[in-house]
Amino acid sequence: MVLPHQHVVAAHAIPPHALTQLARDWLAEDTPNFDPAGVCVGSEELEARLFCKTPNSVLAGGPFFTAVFTEVGCSVNWLYGEAADLGPDGFTLVAEVRGPARCLLLGERPALNCLARASGIATRCSELQRMAANAGWHGEVAGTRKTTPGFRLVEKYAMLVGGASMHRQDLSGMVMLKDNHVWASGSITRAVQATRSVCGFSSKIEVECGSTEEASEAARAGADIVMLDNLKPQELHASARVLKEEFPALLVEASGGVTPENLAQYFGPHVDIISLGCVTQGCPVVDFSLKVQKPLHPSASFTEDKPETQD
Repeated sequence: MVLPHQHVVAAHAIPPHALTQLARDWLAEDTPNFDPAGVCVGSEELEARLFCKTPNSVLAGGPFFTAVFTEVGCSVNWLYGEAADLGPDGFTLVAEVRGPARCLLLGERPALNCLARASGIATRCSELQRMAANAGWHGEVAGTRKTTPGFRLVEKYAMLVGGASMHRQDLSGMVMLKDNHVWASGSITRAVQATRSVCGFSSKIEVECGSTEEASEAARAGADIVMLDNLKPQELHASARVLKEEFPALLVEASGGVTPENLAQYFGPHVDIISLGCVTQGCPVVDFSLKVQKPLHPSASFTEDKPETQD
């Protein structure tokens, strides 16, 4: 299956060492020492089939799923590629996994957890992007830094697969000066100038603002982006228009209180970015199931040696 170009790039952006490390960490968390249940299934080579049970889902997280099974000596054959729409059926065969029986079961839960979460995020992002396209809005729907600790790489990647912007990756990336930064430093202008002296030309600076006046001060101080936070849609669009007239190159972001239900109210010609925490927080997961296929000739995986008889 040929993948859309942007999704090929997204998958290739994941550092291989990060995939390996994450897979090892997830497996170590799930099986910190012995796996007693592995005794009853043994190491016979078997096939397991991956099914999606949530209709109209977008597939995401394949590289992480594969990394988990690679780590335990199994192989994965994908029948659908990243960003594929899995269709309206409630039971879709997505992939086949082969390997020793006990290893299939070792990798099952960590791999499914990752795939379910990533696909849920990609599905939501795809839905939001579709809303923007249908409305003729050409800005960017973005996630936030409200991610699960230790799972950010997966969640940010899933945003890309779903067609949304990741926003900033972490505190070391783009600078965002929030209300606490401003209050602690004394003013918006002082906060922007102090930050610019450290980050130089290589990082954009965004300032969280609660009014047109605050956003104008941020723009005059040298901010690249202003976030109009918690403004009602009518007030937001009026403020964005004023800012764009005075600062045409300024990027205007809307955030705070935005949900899938009211997203359309925030689309406007002067709004460049709309960010939503619900891209990751409270996002439904996609239901996947991995079913090991019965061997054609089942054999005992564990036999007890009989004690030797003595003469």
